[in-house]
Amino acid sequence: MNYDQIFDQAIERLHSEGRYRVFIDILRNKGAFPNARCFAGHNGPKPITVWCSNDYLAMGQHPDVIAAMEQALHDVGAGSGGTRNIGGNTHYHIELERELADLHGKDGALLFTSGYVSNDATLSTLAKLLPGCIIFSDELNHASMIAGIRNSGCEKQVWRHNDLAHLEELLAAADPTAPKLIAFESVYSMDGDVAPIHAICDLADAYNALTYIDEVHAVGMYGPRGGGISDREEAASRITIIEGTLGKAFGVMGGYIAADTRIIDCIRSYAPGFIFTTSLSPVLVAGALASVKHLKASSIEREGQQAAATMLKAMMREAGLPVMDSVTHIVPLMVGDPVKAKKISDVLLAEYGVYVQPINYPTVPRGTERLRFTPGPSHTEEMMRELTQALVEIWERLEMRKAA
Repeated sequence: MNYDQIFDQAIERLHSEGRYRVFIDILRNKGAFPNARCFAGHNGPKPITVWCSNDYLAMGQHPDVIAAMEQALHDVGAGSGGTRNIGGNTHYHIELERELADLHGKDGALLFTSGYVSNDATLSTLAKLLPGCIIFSDELNHASMIAGIRNSGCEKQVWRHNDLAHLEELLAAADPTAPKLIAFESVYSMDGDVAPIHAICDLADAYNALTYIDEVHAVGMYGPRGGGISDREEAASRITIIEGTLGKAFGVMGGYIAADTRIIDCIRSYAPGFIFTTSLSPVLVAGALASVKHLKASSIEREGQQAAATMLKAMMREAGLPVMDSVTHIVPLMVGDPVKAKKISDVLLAEYGVYVQPINYPTVPRGTERLRFTPGPSHTEEMMRELTQALVEIWERLEMRKAA
């Protein structure tokens, strides 16, 4: 058995398909986001503008967040010291869970080390606690949700994306006595569309199903206090479990769920992904806590971000670029070819100082490869005009106008 050859062939497949992923070596400039510097070549760092960060509101640069993290570092030190059960529980963790529960109007919340872990651990554990459970999963759900459902070992029914008629068809055909869970996202981050939350909850009520919503690309971003699309639509009270992240709009790191205390206690007590891992550093938790508190009270960042996204979409459409329809802060630009998507990304970085990563399979289906822009409140109109002009020039250079 030639193990090296097997590994080499696996990597070569990615290269041949044009979807080998390259991590860009950058450092953000504190307090000056989206400005950063890229370490490419041998001529020292080169200034660049970041266009693909999930730190949507630049809260990772906010002075209140940084100050809270610095204070925690000097107060309690760097690490948590263990799992939540053994040495890793701090007052910071407890206070953040209270804030998150309040954010979503729930009785309780539970912190995880990432949004991926919170989805995987919660969905896999929940289904195991419900004998004979059937999970109805939107076909565009995130990989972490798919992993959690798979790890639960329960029956899975996949419904066409945002297709309520198909969802009801599957619900109606299922055993009426079986426990049911409808799992979906609020904002689908690659297309920028939104789930019809109230309509899904109506079906859940009609067929006695629990609901699980992934709000990772919406928390901090939507609603009067940043509780997500369920906050904006006044639907949070209808949803059984709300899952979110602290690593995107809140600008730090971590994941969480919010639900009634009975469910929180079950996940806390049974989920291996929670029980057997070191808890988040109190430094991170302090930063996330400051960010959540700030965005509950301030809408300036959300309004600035929405204005920036609207402006960039308009500029791209006016320039004839293939910007996809999006009703959210996500600005996807369709390319449809993995090699061309990587080439455009490389040219933007090397020649224009623009950093945006190509999005390829398996993140999106083959043939729908794209560039995904996330303009924030700190991206200026001048930056957007320079970006749009650069894209037009590259599109013409690569003779993609007709294809677009």
